[in-house]
Amino acid sequence: MEYLNKNICALATPQGQGAIAVIRLSGEDTPEIVGKIFVPAGGKAPLPYKMQFGAIKDGERLIDECLVVTFKGPHSYTGENSAEIYCHGSQYIVQEIIKLLLANGVKMAEPGEFSKRAFLNGKLDLAQAEAVADLISSETEAAHKIAMQQMKGGFSAELKQMREDLLNLVSLMELELDFSEEEVEFADRKQLAELLGKVSSKVTQLIESFTLGNVIKNGVPVAIVGATNTGKSTLLNTLVGEERAIVSNIHGTTRDVIEDTMNLGGITFRFIDTAGIRETKETIEIIGIERTYQKLKSATVVILVLDASRPENFKHSLVNLTDKISSRQQLIIVLNKIDETSEVGVEAQIDKIKDICVEHSLSPIAVVPISAKKGENIDDLQEVLVSSQNSWKSSVATGGTLVSNIRHYQALMDAQIALDRVEDGLNSGLATDLVAQDIREALYHLGSIVGEINTEEILGNIFGRFCIGK
Repeated sequence: MEYLNKNICALATPQGQGAIAVIRLSGEDTPEIVGKIFVPAGGKAPLPYKMQFGAIKDGERLIDECLVVTFKGPHSYTGENSAEIYCHGSQYIVQEIIKLLLANGVKMAEPGEFSKRAFLNGKLDLAQAEAVADLISSETEAAHKIAMQQMKGGFSAELKQMREDLLNLVSLMELELDFSEEEVEFADRKQLAELLGKVSSKVTQLIESFTLGNVIKNGVPVAIVGATNTGKSTLLNTLVGEERAIVSNIHGTTRDVIEDTMNLGGITFRFIDTAGIRETKETIEIIGIERTYQKLKSATVVILVLDASRPENFKHSLVNLTDKISSRQQLIIVLNKIDETSEVGVEAQIDKIKDICVEHSLSPIAVVPISAKKGENIDDLQEVLVSSQNSWKSSVATGGTLVSNIRHYQALMDAQIALDRVEDGLNSGLATDLVAQDIREALYHLGSIVGEINTEEILGNIFGRFCIGK
């Protein structure tokens, strides 16, 4: 494989001062370059796959004492000759070593170039390479498990099997075309229909897993909604533990969407404080309320905040929500400001809320009485949030494939459309060559996920999002 920059290097650890910094190199001339600047203790030559202590020198000038390990291609991450330098974390030392490498013909790596070379050299397929980036950015146990499963090739293996099945059948169909004058049928139509059903079912399953995979990767979106001045912003501030939203007793204080994240029980929740819903003629507030409805539609969990000091507004708030949420969304009703109501009054209000829900076919997973201002029962609300997501933990625990990458999701959607056309073609007796063309299109989209089909533009877009040094 030819590259514009034959030998590359990059700092693989974060910028800034630390105890240790790691500088990575890759390229055909890596062993020779390391040999020019690194002097192992005892005067021995650098040995592959062995961590050696020694000195980095620029001529007679000592830059640092460090550890160096080299790898011979193809037995390395990139599939090329490569090396890692473990030096002290001084920014000055790091800069001097990199300057020394550049002076010896090494070029700075582009973002993701190490993983891109691993892909181009057959060490990883494209889905596995993208999983590397997901692994680096994972912030929860669930996100880590998904990335590890994909990096180990579980997703790729499923796609490979589907492509092999479709390739075998399209090959037989194309063979029929070569013997069309003899009217020979090599591809059994019943077998093709059965295989098509199996592949389509698997593609549909992967498509449906994206909702969960995306939530795990990016956080569970939780929309905090309700009328003005019910304590939504105070609740957000209490949940995330800082003053993220302005709190005021003036109606309509929150005009725009405010977001923050929090890890609860190993799950990332993305809390979204929204503008209070009320009748208004103010243009800016109207825009804020419209954004509230937009965020509400995209939320996995909806927290409706009711004001315990204004029970006369319960019905209007609940009825207003009935046509705004779908059956796929989880509703939690929070009865806020219980510190302003007696215990008996709180119980009566909860009963009233439940009766209204039954009357208007609302099915909240819980009604939680709290005082956001005083922090009362916030732990109870957090427990409800965590338990609301327990249903998908089994999918992660059992290692089932979950699609979390939007590019993969789009490719699967395109493959499904092509497979639907194949099914329609078989049912209507469409010509073999046209059915075969639709199968090839499905193969193209499935292959694009793992990199069997790619363009330089697609690769540049994918690896350009990686951190430098990976």
